[in-house]
Amino acid sequence: MKHLTVFLVGLFLVVALVALAADAPKTLVFESKLGNVTYDHAKHNERVKNDCKVCHDKLFPQSRAPINFKAGMHKPAEAAKTSCAACHHPGGEAFESKANCNKCHVKAKAGA
Repeated sequence: MKHLTVFLVGLFLVVALVALAADAPKTLVFESKLGNVTYDHAKHNERVKNDCKVCHDKLFPQSRAPINFKAGMHKPAEAAKTSCAACHHPGGEAFESKANCNKCHVKAKAGA
């Protein structure tokens, strides 16, 4: 009976995590004067092998958009390895933000 209970609890957790991942938006767009940042949620989720806990809720609450940066936010985030800079810092798992602005910030084309 104990094994059945453990199995059912485990199955419930797997189903709950799959349901949460299915509700996640594929992309999020954050407005910025430097050019809007389009965050590819699906690509990042794939990178962490669908382990939502890598970022949620440790770095970003799931209930709201995670980024509301103000000028000068990148350096403090990189120093503390918080927010996006948990991975995007010198020597991190992903490219560092310094000198890579256009990888995230994209200016709208004129007339668009």
